[in-house]
Amino acid sequence: MGKFEIEETAIRKLSELLKENDLTEIEIKEDKKTIRVSRSLQFENHPVSQMAPPSEDQTIAKKEASTTKQTGEAVLSPMVGIVYLSPEPGAANFIKPNDLVKEGDTLLLIEAMKTFNPLRAPRSGKIVEIKVSDRTPVEFGEELIVIE
Repeated sequence: MGKFEIEETAIRKLSELLKENDLTEIEIKEDKKTIRVSRSLQFENHPVSQMAPPSEDQTIAKKEASTTKQTGEAVLSPMVGIVYLSPEPGAANFIKPNDLVKEGDTLLLIEAMKTFNPLRAPRSGKIVEIKVSDRTPVEFGEELIVIE
């Protein structure tokens, strides 16, 4: 059996694991050899997939907004996903501006890979600003909330 056939078999098995476990990427390392298999997800009839990429003006405006002086500490998104400001549709939001929160309080949820992940307050303080809207996509490292 040739080297290519072994790698092809490994790639096929890794591809099956991706599908079975609903993963987007998997990697194995053996000695100095690494095999990585990844796939992109397609969302048909999903509002996120139908959004246009941000224009250059929007990107510049976002960078300028994030560099303006603000009071308080920005809470950043720990992952890519969809933000939910309330625990369920029709329920009150977890927080609103001027609310006082304690360290560990749930601020919002980020849905990634069909899992809802709570974003908790890193410290106690007052909510100065909520920089995202309900049910919108967020990027890793994006400013979500400002706590004073």
